[in-house]
Amino acid sequence: MPELPEVEVTRLSFAPGIQGATILAASLGKPLRWPLGIEPQQLVGRQVLGVRRRGKYLLIDLSEGMLLLHLGMSGSVIFISDPDEPGKHDHFDLRTTRGTLRLNDPRRFGAVVFASSQDDPVAHKLLGRLGVEPLGEDFDGLAFYLGLQQRKTAIKQVLLAGEVVVGVGNIYASEALFMAGIRPTTRANRLSRPRAMRLQAAIRAVLARAVEKGGSTLRDFSNAQGESGHFQLEAMVYARQGEPCRQCGVVIKAIKQGQRSTFFCPKCQKP
Repeated sequence: MPELPEVEVTRLSFAPGIQGATILAASLGKPLRWPLGIEPQQLVGRQVLGVRRRGKYLLIDLSEGMLLLHLGMSGSVIFISDPDEPGKHDHFDLRTTRGTLRLNDPRRFGAVVFASSQDDPVAHKLLGRLGVEPLGEDFDGLAFYLGLQQRKTAIKQVLLAGEVVVGVGNIYASEALFMAGIRPTTRANRLSRPRAMRLQAAIRAVLARAVEKGGSTLRDFSNAQGESGHFQLEAMVYARQGEPCRQCGVVIKAIKQGQRSTFFCPKCQKP
């Protein structure tokens, strides 16, 4: 599943190219997770003002309204000047004066949704409960610690929930917890302020490095220019169960938390 770094890498790969473009046509394939909300032809003539990101959502600001694009479990987008005819898994095309933005999503858990503004109830329903952006200036260590003090569940689950901090998905939660030396099963409200501050710094560092490396390509992720990511080659614990820890040599363990796999070093990461 594309996580925050993959979504940010995707944004960076097409945002400069599409900014300022005028929409010439829009078309839908098979139904996605949520309906578009308007007829596709109503988008024609609107200008693309820019592309932002909120958590794992791409926000395409238009001269009238906005599009919220989510990649779901298996989605990716391409932005090209002369695309082929849509294939079996191509479910949304936005043709503009600067190229075509196409969503490919084999499992169709992704979506493209229109909202009149970010205050629209449709947008609020999708974005309203998202936590602070981990790469933004508002991600404060003390506020993060205080937020964790209100949560009695395992710290890994708190990170995945996205209400204290948004976008720290399975890969990067495992990696950040390793960097901070925290066992993923530790209750969030049991973390001391210094440990919470270390985790806050680790989240920033891991996500920034992942963006720098183009995200993680575990199966088929690529950005809008078809380029794969390479962060997975640097992973310290994720998907390395049974292998020696790169730091201490102890075997990496894997457990299930909330039906998701969690990876950790039993020596480097303390309860």
